[in-house]
Amino acid sequence: MAQLYFYYSAMNAGKSTALLQSSWNYQERGMRTLIYTAEIDDRFGAGSVTSRIGLSAPASLYNDNTCLDQEIAAQHHAQPIHCVLVDECQFLTKEQVRQLSDVVDKLDIPVLCYGLRTDFRGELFGGSQYLLAWADKLVELKTICHCGRKASMVLRLDSTGKPFSEGEQVVIGGNERYISVCRKHYKQAIEEGSLQAIHGFHHQEASE
Repeated sequence: MAQLYFYYSAMNAGKSTALLQSSWNYQERGMRTLIYTAEIDDRFGAGSVTSRIGLSAPASLYNDNTCLDQEIAAQHHAQPIHCVLVDECQFLTKEQVRQLSDVVDKLDIPVLCYGLRTDFRGELFGGSQYLLAWADKLVELKTICHCGRKASMVLRLDSTGKPFSEGEQVVIGGNERYISVCRKHYKQAIEEGSLQAIHGFHHQEASE
């Protein structure tokens, strides 16, 4: 039976790489996959999923108004789809998560969603909230903080590299704007208004 999967992590944990690998595994066996990514995230150009290590594949775009279940059903009836993969799934709406669950339950097509669990304020994204609630399988993709602990939080940096925790939830950016850290260093960075706690760890390591 098909299932709805949510692969979640902090930034730079290899989510897009994992998605592309999963898609390739299906295609290698002669199966057809359908990849979606958020229209709002155009860092690597519209209409593709691109990993930090240079892998890429074409993708359909979705926004808040996309009826995913109808689009997928139409494509499936034209030519069978064996797996749907969704990148940046934190940007899904509640209704779109429900639609993807219908793709699993009514069309018997597995759906693999990849995205962030929480934003720079430590709050759940809307899409992630309902994937956590409704997905059949939850899989954490791990990355590490500068200190070596698991990075579960994301810091947003201003133009001077200073971390802050106020503002609109969605601002697209990469390593120049966001950094993944453990909970301890997230709290320290916000309280101190700087990355000194993280940088201090590096300086201490270098002097030992």
